[in-house]
Amino acid sequence: MKKIYHLSSCSTCQRIIKELQPLANFELQDIKATPITKKQLEHMHTLSNSYEALFSKRAILYRERNLKEQNLTEEDFKNLILEQYTFLKRPVIINENDIFIGNSKKVVEAAKKAIHH
Repeated sequence: MKKIYHLSSCSTCQRIIKELQPLANFELQDIKATPITKKQLEHMHTLSNSYEALFSKRAILYRERNLKEQNLTEEDFKNLILEQYTFLKRPVIINENDIFIGNSKKVVEAAKKAIHH
């Protein structure tokens, strides 16, 4: 599977997608227009071994709900991501059996290498 979970309204996601071109055989899923399913999230978890790694602690709701003060479990992270798309760290790039999570330069470079090896 070759897929990128992103937010079309996010300029950082759009910049990264442009940077990764050409993206032959990649499916793009705007997580606001087409929310991720439990099955999709579980597939991401299979590749990353962590719901926390998929969770964005930069989300406004993270601060608004004072989630930093709580002792969140893997199950909590999973449920929060399924409840609200903004909790998914973006973009999530899946290239066959490799997963790249987030927008750090290091992650984007690794994804680029894997895609265009």
